[in-house]
Amino acid sequence: MLEVRDLDLYYGAAQALRNVSFAARPGEITCILGRNGVGKTSLLRAIDGRLPVAGGSITFGGEDVTRMRTPDRVRRGFASVPQGREIFPLLSVRENLETGFAPLHPRQRSIPSSVFELFPVLESMLDRRGGDLSGGQQQQLAIGRALVTRPKLLMLDEPTEGIQPSIIKDIGRAIEYLREQGDMVILLVEQYLDFANELADVIQVMDRGAIVLSGPAKELDPEAIRRHLTV
Repeated sequence: MLEVRDLDLYYGAAQALRNVSFAARPGEITCILGRNGVGKTSLLRAIDGRLPVAGGSITFGGEDVTRMRTPDRVRRGFASVPQGREIFPLLSVRENLETGFAPLHPRQRSIPSSVFELFPVLESMLDRRGGDLSGGQQQQLAIGRALVTRPKLLMLDEPTEGIQPSIIKDIGRAIEYLREQGDMVILLVEQYLDFANELADVIQVMDRGAIVLSGPAKELDPEAIRRHLTV
């Protein structure tokens, strides 16, 4: 289980996260909702170690990882699918996937068959450059690259952004499949409320760097959530 307690984070004098606390469990999708600029991406970057926190703690599987370097967190099963995808445009699809080998023991350095079962288009385009793929295909590639690392914690930052509806459905089905395996903590950052409602088991709504609404998705008032998402 992932546990975040009383997390504070600053950019210079500006406070980006304020006393953020929540827990996320394997076999569930925890969705973090909020408008642009409320701290969602900062929270993911604090969890994976790319941003240092000023206070609070992060534990995973009972181990305190608050001050741990990002590569050490990755070796413990942390994987991120960043906003904007950040694939390598000049590398082939195969080479992009193989960048996920870095934290793995040599015997594990293969692309899991589940990547191609979830995203068959990737197998048919292994030798194409990543930059030649459509935006939706690049998003599938970014998720596939994360899955190559055999993650125990998967963090997805707005995977539906700029993606056509048919591929959004494919991505939704893939996330549901990963939840059903029951062994992965999934954090999903979203602004697209309908997509979140279809997938989320637990919802954390952020505003001004703090969690302002939290609970099981089925128990939260959709209108209360919507009020925090509208400008």
